Amino acid sequence: MRRQILLDTGPLVAVLNRRDIYHGWASEQWARIEPPLLTCEAVLSEACFLLQSAAGGPEAVMELIQRGIIDPTFHLADHRKPVARLIAKYASVPMLLADACLVRMSELHSESAVLTLDRDFRLYRKHGRHVVPVAMPEDR
Repeated sequence: MRRQILLDTGPLVAVLNRRDIYHGWASEQWARIEPPLLTCEAVLSEACFLLQSAAGGPEAVMELIQRGIIDPTFHLADHRKPVARLIAKYASVPMLLADACLVRMSELHSESAVLTLDRDFRLYRKHGRHVVPVAMPEDR
């Protein structure tokens, strides 16, 4: 069974922005991953915001969706209670909506890993006590 990749904002921004310090790492990861990468609309919103000053940034995000490389399959309305519980549980971190959605997605996709730059994923737990598998640079 192939490991499903759940895409966080950082690697998406890094792969599309050659000036990002993690561009090389993100590009290497993307070269090894079989699409589609699953994500949520909160990640896409964050990425478009962060890429708004990069030429063609938000358009590049939309192009990845149109080409089927990114699949925003997660529907918050269907998971609002578990996502709200995660945000409340990790309020001291604090947990952003995108992070909560990705943790919830990791619960739904048992053989998944989150592609991220966010160290907070080392703190988060799926199903209350299980480590969320991640792929992140070694210096994170």
